[in-house]
Amino acid sequence: MSESSTAAFPEPVAPALLFDLDGTLIDSVYQHVIAWRNALAKADIELSVWRIHRRIGMSGGLFVNALMRETGLRLSAEQVAEAVEDHAVEYLRQHSSVVPLPGATELLRTLSARGISWAIATSGQRRTAGHALELLGLPEDTPMVTRDQVRFAKPDPDLFLAAAAHLGVDPRHTVVIGDSVWDMLAARRAGALGVGVLSGGYGRDELERAGAYRVYADPAELLARLDELGVRGAEEGG
Repeated sequence: MSESSTAAFPEPVAPALLFDLDGTLIDSVYQHVIAWRNALAKADIELSVWRIHRRIGMSGGLFVNALMRETGLRLSAEQVAEAVEDHAVEYLRQHSSVVPLPGATELLRTLSARGISWAIATSGQRRTAGHALELLGLPEDTPMVTRDQVRFAKPDPDLFLAAAAHLGVDPRHTVVIGDSVWDMLAARRAGALGVGVLSGGYGRDELERAGAYRVYADPAELLARLDELGVRGAEEGG
């Protein structure tokens, strides 16, 4: 073989990106924290906001179950369902204060312009998550999987598996972008590469211990360093 010959090997599959929503693309984590605090207060449950924040990213049912375990409280299935509903109502009341995170809109537009597949996978219900599409300037048919569409939410891998299936890609060929340890755990269970962002309030060490390959400040820094994830457009060489 001459030195100028090109090695023969199977063409690598271009990675697809799967995004969490709250704290990853939109600045909404603390609105969810306050919404949960108010919802739980209606059930005469007073919790410090730091305890609530540690569980943001889980589905509502798992969230309440985890808090019950940690605090020793007991709620009936009806009370849990009522708390989940109250949270949705409280969050929607604050929705006008939610904005895209720095670089989020530009990141998604850049991926689309380069022909890179991506989708959103969120533990939120469609009724609360759907408003984010307008905030991000995205059409209604944007690939997005919500809690309503899967059996289990994070830290189970269902949301990311469903998002990968929606894009028609093997989960092993995806990169999950998320702000919480629950995102990173779900990514690992899905067989995906996890990448963390600090914009949801978790620390770099926590995200890395949960399996994050890289951690960036926010979507803007991720956009500037897309090459570090092996993501390139069809027109890029090198």
